This record gives sequence, structure tokens and C-alpha cells, in this order.
Amino acid sequence: MAETETKHAEPHHDEDVHDSNYQAPPEKTIEEIMAADQEDESLRRYKEALLGAAQAEKIIVDPNDTRKLFVIKEGVQYKVRIDFIVQREIVHGLKYVQKTYRMGVPVDKMTHMVGSYPPKKEIQFYLTPAEEAPSGMVSRGTYSVSSVFTDDDKHIHLKWDWTFEIKKDWA
Repeated sequence: MAETETKHAEPHHDEDVHDSNYQAPPEKTIEEIMAADQEDESLRRYKEALLGAAQAEKIIVDPNDTRKLFVIKEGVQYKVRIDFIVQREIVHGLKYVQKTYRMGVPVDKMTHMVGSYPPKKEIQFYLTPAEEAPSGMVSRGTYSVSSVFTDDDKHIHLKWDWTFEIKKDWA
């Protein structure tokens, strides 16, 4: 969104972020993963440590809508922290895509590889790299954002819309 980040405003295609030679691992249930390689004690302990409570029970959390409008002061550096819970199965190659619009016109797109996560009851989080809010009178106003978490198999795990407002001051 800032002048140094105008490269984000260029058209992107979701397929562009995938290496054409990359093959996503086959989908397996947690039970299948735990049953494989039982003779390898070290690997078995690693899986138990990685999966924690998810190996004994299904992790399922009720979703709730937490839409909020918040203010960002123009020209400041900021990061977005996203708290999430992985439930049921391991998520491989989690990717975060954020598209920002102003008056319906795309002004920014960022894509970040987040990683792979096992199911956990505890909240996990992703912190985006620092960005600079645009500054100047023309930049002030309300922005709408569409965020999505997808994986290597292009499954959409979470999709939500939110808004923020750029103001001259925090108030």
C-alpha cells in the first residue's frame, strides 16, 4: 500500500505462488499417520510430540464472527497478527493471502507462506511482516480487506472480510 510496496498492486494469480514442480503430500488422517512407521521409536515420539492431544481426540472449535473496524494512523509501521486453531487434521503448506480494496478497487495483495500445523487445542498465530500504512490526505479513508488461509491442496480453511480506516491520527 505504501509507495515502497506498489509491487503488491500488480495483478497476481493464486497459481503463481505454487512451484509447478511441487507435489503436495497425499492427504492422510491422523490415524494413518500415527499407524505408519510404528517400528521407528524416534519417529513415533516425534509424531506424538507434534500432534499432542490431536492424536487422542478430534479438535473442533465453534467458529464465531469477530468483524471489527479499527483505525491505523497514516504512515506508521504495523503488523497483523492472526490467531487461529487447527482442528481435526494436519494442515500442510498453509498460505495466507490478503487482498485490500479501496472503494472496490484493488490496491494491495500480499501472499505469505505460513507453514504446516498440527491440530491443537491451543491458539496458534501468524504475524505478518511489517508494512507501512499509506500517508497523505488521498490515502485516508476506509479500506476493505479479504483474507484467506489456503493449503497446498488449495483447500480454503478460513476466509473472512474485515475493514480498517487510515486516519491522520489514532482517534
